[in-house]
Amino acid sequence: MTREEKQLLLNDLCARLPYEVKIDHFGVIRDLLGVIPSFEIAMVGYNMNDYEDSAIEDIKPYLRPMSSMNEEETDEYDRLVMCNASWVVDDWLHKNHFDYRKLILKGLALEAPEGMYKNK
Repeated sequence: MTREEKQLLLNDLCARLPYEVKIDHFGVIRDLLGVIPSFEIAMVGYNMNDYEDSAIEDIKPYLRPMSSMNEEETDEYDRLVMCNASWVVDDWLHKNHFDYRKLILKGLALEAPEGMYKNK
């Protein structure tokens, strides 16, 4: 994993922390919050130089492809985009576990099985 990929993944994971994102950790599905303390990942002021050999490479979040949006989600997403507040859109995408950064295509995330994030 390149330094840029580590940075992208860590940034994405930090933004998803409040939303109970699920991860694959050595083949086991876990909640990210339950794994973070063992990696000593700081949410504020982290320095990527400290994570050159980090276990961040052992974490792959389960995300939903953008193409998996249902009609109701698409309508809500479109309304948010029209409001032109990118941080609101990004937050909504994090909350709904969508892979808008194309982490799945880059091999940094796994496609969430259907129903994984139901009843959140």
